[in-house]
Amino acid sequence: MASDKSFAELIVDQIENAGEITCKKMFGEYAVYCNGKVVALICDNRLFVKPTSGGRAFIGDVVEAPPYPGAKLSFLIDERFEDREWISNLIRITYKELPEPKAKK
Repeated sequence: MASDKSFAELIVDQIENAGEITCKKMFGEYAVYCNGKVVALICDNRLFVKPTSGGRAFIGDVVEAPPYPGAKLSFLIDERFEDREWISNLIRITYKELPEPKAKK
């Protein structure tokens, strides 16, 4: 099931204070970028944040799941994305710990 554009827009709106947030549709799902780094995926209208040690410590009781079959585990964020301050903090923490994207040739 592909994600709804309205759900992706809701997520982007919720985390807009975390940095420069953009969202790109890919294969019916969405990649969420913060300052040019992919920090999360939206698949089947669910939010999956890339795993980091800081994110794990911030969340506490983490639920992990693959965003799509065969994918690595990510943090599945169910209802906490509705808390704008909390989800923005998680995205900032995630952004800081992820490596810079590789330069395109």
